[in-house]
Amino acid sequence: MFKKTLFTIALLFSTAVTCCAQQARNVLFIGNSYTQVNNLPAMVAAIAESMGDRMTYQSNTPGGCTFSQHCTNQSMQLIRSGEWDAVVLQEQSQLPSFPQSQVETEVFPYAKRLVDSIYANNPCCEPMFYMTWGRKNGDGQNAAEFPVLGTYEGMDSMLCERYTYMAQTNDASLCPVGRVWHYLRDNNSDIELYQADGSHPSVAGTYAAACAFYVLLFHRNPEMITYNAGLPESTASAIRMAAHDVVYASLAQWLRPVPESSLNVTETADRTVTLVSTSVNADSLIWLFGDGTDTQTSASQTTQEHTYPAPGSYRVSLVASRHCMADTATITIDIESDSSVVAIQHCPGEPIDIALYPNPATETLNIIAQTSGSALLEVISSNGTALWHKTIDLSESVSIPVADWPSGIYIVRLVTSSGTLTKRAVVKH
Repeated sequence: MFKKTLFTIALLFSTAVTCCAQQARNVLFIGNSYTQVNNLPAMVAAIAESMGDRMTYQSNTPGGCTFSQHCTNQSMQLIRSGEWDAVVLQEQSQLPSFPQSQVETEVFPYAKRLVDSIYANNPCCEPMFYMTWGRKNGDGQNAAEFPVLGTYEGMDSMLCERYTYMAQTNDASLCPVGRVWHYLRDNNSDIELYQADGSHPSVAGTYAAACAFYVLLFHRNPEMITYNAGLPESTASAIRMAAHDVVYASLAQWLRPVPESSLNVTETADRTVTLVSTSVNADSLIWLFGDGTDTQTSASQTTQEHTYPAPGSYRVSLVASRHCMADTATITIDIESDSSVVAIQHCPGEPIDIALYPNPATETLNIIAQTSGSALLEVISSNGTALWHKTIDLSESVSIPVADWPSGIYIVRLVTSSGTLTKRAVVKH
């Protein structure tokens, strides 16, 4: 059995985050010393503050802690205790690089258990695996039994492969810190990413991780970051460029799959139309038939028959959703007076923006779009329950009483003929 090296590193600093921001994220970090050293969460928060954003956080990072240990320690309580926007998961630094049979027994089941717990607590939360890096000169402790670990390249390739697999099989995002380090080793070898032990990150190494996490959490260009973590500007700038080229330039590659809605008409008979969903990455579907009626189904129910009450032009929308993310496809169906379908037109478009105020709300949540047309508006609780559902006039403000709702985070979803918009509202008593 391969051996793990345990480390206990003291926190070097922490930064309080108090300012208001353009975006706000509440993040839980679960890991060990690779997350703890140089206080990675505090550094991500400092970067966010420098960009006008805000990240609040908690962490559980005992030295050498594994996913299996996190399944039985304080981490499970922390997962259940907060309305997290994201939960970061970092395995012990060597374990994911070990032989496949050992990883399948000691890593993958516990990664799944953690992600399942995250989604069970809050279906809107984003699980995010923290891909770490190969040791500076490989893992000599275990290379005799598994030779690929004898070099940085070999160990790093194993970590990349296993973290990618965990993200893909658990419907999670992946922060490719190891890939950013690889880029810097190839292109900026003068930047020392490691501490003297050849394993833990230097301040520059943690800064590289923090820039990558900022991109994944806030979806913003790291080249605009002004916070340097005390590094020389030339060093910090090179690290930000690496985070841009590896993470930001291909952001969709690292994010969990988003739903993509697709809608077609296959058959018509009189005023009855057969609609077929070819949507992907969806759990549920909302069918808006354009005549004031709608229905919600699971994504596996891909076909709907609908009979229209009279001739006319109907804008039909299909909302495909997954983990509080949504996408909409829209078509127009024209039915002549003899009940024949004469035109089917696909109608792509962009979602309309809305304002929520006050946010947090205590008594009433007001919603305004300041545009014309109608839309389906719904409010969903953190456990996925639809609390409010109504077709609204976009030119008028909407007031929703929330005094009796529990404090917490709610998803406000607006479905229009041209797209879907999802926003987050907070109720606080």
